[in-house]
Amino acid sequence: MFIAIAKFASKFCMSLSPSSQKQGSFFFGSLDLPNPLTARKVHIRRLYDILQLCIHRDDLERATRAWSILVRCKEVPWMTMWTTGLLLIDTGSGEEHRTSDRLEYLRAMMLRHQEEREKILTELVVQLIQLGRHREALDELELYLPSFPYQDNPVLHIYAGLICLYLAQPLTPDSPFNVILLRDAQSHFEHAQGVDPDNKVASGFLEKILQLSESLQNRESTDVESEDEDKDMAIDDSSRRKRVRK
Repeated sequence: MFIAIAKFASKFCMSLSPSSQKQGSFFFGSLDLPNPLTARKVHIRRLYDILQLCIHRDDLERATRAWSILVRCKEVPWMTMWTTGLLLIDTGSGEEHRTSDRLEYLRAMMLRHQEEREKILTELVVQLIQLGRHREALDELELYLPSFPYQDNPVLHIYAGLICLYLAQPLTPDSPFNVILLRDAQSHFEHAQGVDPDNKVASGFLEKILQLSESLQNRESTDVESEDEDKDMAIDDSSRRKRVRK
C-alpha cells in the first residue's frame, strides 16, 4: 500500500509546477491527520492534495484512482468524506448503472455513518427527485420521518411537503386535486414551521396550500349548488308535464 501511494503521488507531482512542490507544504488542510512526521503520513497528505486537485480540474478518472488508495488507509476517515465517494462512483460507467450504484451507496452509508444520516437521507431524496421518482422519494421520507432524529428536521419535512404537493396535482385537466396528499403536504409544512418558525419556505407554501384548499372548497360548494338547482329545475319540468297531461 505504501509503495502504491508513493508511486502515484510522485507521478502526479512531476506534472505540477516547481513553485507548487515546496517541501512540507500542502494545498488542502481539511484532512484530519496528526502532524505528518512520518513518510507514510506525508504521502497520504500528498495523495489527498492530488485527489482534491483532480476533482477541481474535473479529472475524475485520476481522482478515482487516488480515492481508491486513500479509502484503504486506516488513517483516512473515509466515511466522513462520503460526499467525495458519491461524486466518484462509477465515473467510467453508463449513467443508468451509475445512478443505481449511487442510490445503493447512499442507503448503505445511512446505516454505516449514523452521525450524518439526516444529510445522507436528504441527498438520497434529492437524487430520487432528480430521477423523477417522486413516489419512491416520498416513501423514503415517510419511512424515517416518524422516528428520531428525522422528525425534528425541517428540511426533510419541507421536501416531504413539496413532494406531496407535486403528487397531489391533477393528472388531467378534468381530474381533481388529491385532497389526501394536500392534507399531508399541509401537515409537513406545519411541522417544519413548528420546528423552525423563521423558515420562509415552509410558511410560504403553507399559505399557498391554505389558499388552494379554500378555493377547492368554494368550487365544491358552487358545484353542489349548481347540482341542486338542476335537480329543482328537473322536478319543476316534471311537475309541469304531469299537469299538462291531466
